[in-house]
Amino acid sequence: MTQGLARWVTAHPIGVILTTLILVILAASGARLLGFSNDYRLFFSADNPQLQAFEELQQTYTKSNNVVIVIAPERGQVFNREVLSVVEQLTEAAWQTPYSTRVDSITNFQHSYGEGDDLIVEQLVEDAPQLTDAEIQAVRRIALNEPLLVNKLIAPEGDVTAINVAVYLPEKEAHRATPEVMEFIQRLVTEAERQHPQIDFYVTGIVAMNHALQEYSEADLKTLVPATFLVVVIGLALLLRSATGTLSTVLVVCCSTAAAMGLAGWLGIILTPSSIGAPTIIATLAIADCVHVLTNFLFARRDGNDKQAAMVESLCLNFKPIVLTSVTTAVGLLSLNFSDAPPLRDLGNIAAMGVMVALLLSVTLLPALMMILPVRRRPQAGAVDTTMAPLADFVIARRRSLLWGVGLVIVILAAAVPQNRLNDEFHKFFSEDTAVRQATEFIDRNLTGIYEIHYSLAASEPGGISAPAFLETLQAFTDWYRQQPHVIHVHSLVDIMKRLNQNLHGDDPDWYRIPGQRDLAAQYLLLYEMSLPYGLDLNDRINIDKSATRVTVTLTNLSSRELLDLEARAQAWLREHAPPSMQTEGASSPIMFAHIGERNIRSSLLGTAVALVLISFILIFALRSLKLGLISLVPNLVPALMAFGVWALSVGQIGFAMSIVASMSLGIIVDDTVHFLSKYLHARREKGMDAEAAIRYTFATVGRALWVTSLVLIAGFLVLSLSDFEFNSGTGALMALTIFCALLADFFFLPPLLMTLEQGRPGAPPQRQGLGDDER
Repeated sequence: MTQGLARWVTAHPIGVILTTLILVILAASGARLLGFSNDYRLFFSADNPQLQAFEELQQTYTKSNNVVIVIAPERGQVFNREVLSVVEQLTEAAWQTPYSTRVDSITNFQHSYGEGDDLIVEQLVEDAPQLTDAEIQAVRRIALNEPLLVNKLIAPEGDVTAINVAVYLPEKEAHRATPEVMEFIQRLVTEAERQHPQIDFYVTGIVAMNHALQEYSEADLKTLVPATFLVVVIGLALLLRSATGTLSTVLVVCCSTAAAMGLAGWLGIILTPSSIGAPTIIATLAIADCVHVLTNFLFARRDGNDKQAAMVESLCLNFKPIVLTSVTTAVGLLSLNFSDAPPLRDLGNIAAMGVMVALLLSVTLLPALMMILPVRRRPQAGAVDTTMAPLADFVIARRRSLLWGVGLVIVILAAAVPQNRLNDEFHKFFSEDTAVRQATEFIDRNLTGIYEIHYSLAASEPGGISAPAFLETLQAFTDWYRQQPHVIHVHSLVDIMKRLNQNLHGDDPDWYRIPGQRDLAAQYLLLYEMSLPYGLDLNDRINIDKSATRVTVTLTNLSSRELLDLEARAQAWLREHAPPSMQTEGASSPIMFAHIGERNIRSSLLGTAVALVLISFILIFALRSLKLGLISLVPNLVPALMAFGVWALSVGQIGFAMSIVASMSLGIIVDDTVHFLSKYLHARREKGMDAEAAIRYTFATVGRALWVTSLVLIAGFLVLSLSDFEFNSGTGALMALTIFCALLADFFFLPPLLMTLEQGRPGAPPQRQGLGDDER
């Protein structure tokens, strides 16, 4: 069957080319339906419990994200006329930010105080340039003693302050609205920097990081992804030394990628910064298929065969391995469907579709192109690649020392894998020299954090938040949280209630406590709310019927594990000290990412294990050997263990996005293993060689293709590691390391293992009447 297909394809190249290109164009036309979004919510499925909790909280209170403008005077003091004027001006201007719902700063903070029986609520700073020194000192004293401001909008030393701009981004238009917001904020900050060079400005917040995520991922798509592809093409050209072969490979890669992305559009997949990595994966696997076909084709040409005979021979020799590698690769990529993150599932599905398209094109379009394009014949005695002979001799001569030596290295590195810590910090999705990361780390060191946990603590009835018992429990929970490590600030209604109680008792400090009567507390709260200006109300703190209030805990930059431990301790406190109505889980995007990170590690391990089992069954059936099917587990599993072990010893932490590298790299690893084992079996069964001779034959026929594809792909992924976006940079570096480990395993561990297990077993008698269609 294989020989018949090969002869038909090579005999009708024009028809094959036209047919495949028409099919590719039809598939690729779906690309116009592709959408793109940088909304972090896309990382979570609709039934994700943490996402549901976060959405419920945002529906209860004011729904918004934020941009934070940090203001740091070089002279180290906020409380002077110039700096307060800048804060006042920027605060007022920030209200014009597209989609803004609220702006908070020290200047528009609603300071309250008592005047007889009246409650006065007014802006803390008005007309800053006209303030007297005494008034500035009064503002400083109030601001640095206000729990709602210190470590949130003003540093305890008074040297750094911030303006928080809350914005409500329409979900379906977030990818367009986010740049609008950031362009407006950047214009404000740029003008402020021009007018006040002695003040440093930083911009951070969830919206700023979402914008950076979009910018850097799009930049990678425009620069690094093409650069990766260019490096791969140059590497192929140098190593294959065939312009025609390189050109044909490039066309196959482009068609495979275009078809896969078009099919994604037809299926309604929305691209994200994670799933746009699919073209790189497709390109690497398509290249691997083409290199195997072209390597044998070019050697057959050098042995004197005409183009058709050389291509038929190459296709007959490589068809079965290519089909096997493509199917097993697709299985490995589809294992990403075990992930809890939809973008990672999309990545696996798009790449799997591309792999199968690449399979089709590598056995149809590629051979057809080589039939009509000029290929120079370089006569050479024998079609066997002698460049790999010294390596084969070395491996055979040192089989025992290599088996035990490499095996020991594998065991040591595998033992180090658990030392990798899962640590997802949103701002560390970006490299250290990016503006958004520098701003986030500056604000963390000097003012406050951007990571938060929100709790919606409910009373048992409408209006119940004014009950002294509820407020006492709220006070205890607030105080407990303020004593925890990594906690910078706690925003709680209880601080407002105590201040109002003090205000309406002549501002006597002794009355800075929770009101003793429910009706009195309710009156205080109503009076305060009626005094607040539009946009600065308490809708972000209290629900409509006053049956629940939000507590916001601001944290320093901490690991996912530390975050989950803190939340677990909070849940234990609530179970022990709070009534059932107040027992609720914390909600926030950092909590969501921490949970999904841990789940993704487990699901990735499960998916990889399932894929390995399925791949082993496929190989046992295809290779017709239980032993070799089981042996294939070793070179398929070892590279990821080695790579993650090296990563543990050198870096020590991985993000949830990088946890999918094992599944992603499995396809490339299996590709090498299948080609090595299939050529080894061909030598044993069809040529009657013993184990040593079969190893030499395997190195000669497939060794060059393995190291060519591996070195080219390593170079390509190393280019991707230059990305400012951690998903791409970390994944690129770890993928390159894994492919390198796979090459080492296939050359220095698998051959000694095969020779040791098959020592003394003779090969099958040579088949005198020609090879079967599937093995020729």
